[in-house]
Amino acid sequence: AQFSHPATVAVSPDGSTLLVRTGNTTLRQVCVAAPPPPPSFAPIVVPPSTLVADLKKMRGDASLPEGKATFIVGDDEERIEHVSKNLLCVRSEYYGKMFGIGMKERDAAEITVPKTDLASFTAFIDYLCTDQLDLGEGEGEQARRALVLRELAQMYQVPRLELLCAQALQESVGPASAVPLLEAAHTMGDGRLLAQCRRYVADHAAEVRASGGVEQLRDLGVAKGLLGDALDQVAELKGTVAARDVELEKVRAAPHALLARSPLGISESSVTAQRAVYRERAPATPF
Repeated sequence: AQFSHPATVAVSPDGSTLLVRTGNTTLRQVCVAAPPPPPSFAPIVVPPSTLVADLKKMRGDASLPEGKATFIVGDDEERIEHVSKNLLCVRSEYYGKMFGIGMKERDAAEITVPKTDLASFTAFIDYLCTDQLDLGEGEGEQARRALVLRELAQMYQVPRLELLCAQALQESVGPASAVPLLEAAHTMGDGRLLAQCRRYVADHAAEVRASGGVEQLRDLGVAKGLLGDALDQVAELKGTVAARDVELEKVRAAPHALLARSPLGISESSVTAQRAVYRERAPATPF
């Protein structure tokens, strides 16, 4: 909206409407547009377990391999022994292809898994056997394992496990985990988790800082992003307070009769109260 020589401006208690007096008699009401909402994502929906249906596929299928496999895991070459190849094939599309007819791995007794840890890969194999997700104990460990298991689920093509891990990550965002998860989301290109962690850090800056979250930052790009979020909040707050200060001064100078005739019932005291609320709601920056 544009005005020629506005004489008085008054704001409604909720900040959604302005009353502007131009000249001696004209009074205009202006609705203030709300800021754009944060990005929204469809909720994560985990489908029902397919364990029983998958196990039925192990009967009568001559293409399935015979025998069992032993996994050699991580740099320490720890072992997970005697895992049914039949089970691996019906539960993971990746293993179904690996142990398929004509593949050299079909008769292999040992499979090397170099880029993970024993606890996480054991949880992955246990999921294939049971459809149960084991994330361990402790906020930090659960978030870490959910990240590792999600990568394993993507690699070995187990979509339900991937969704379970994404859901667990979404629920595990807290003061101690927000920054590591933010960096992981940035690395993986996970827009949903990235937006959630950024919002959490902005809304709970003091708790994140007290938990050592700032010290956990390793990615310069993420650090710049968080600093940008904090500066944007400060700039927005300063702009809001300055605009309210201007409005308050104009309201104080306006004839009291104009305010009394206002259809919104705005008073100088309500404007002053709103200004105090805005100052009290100033967010703490994480830096």
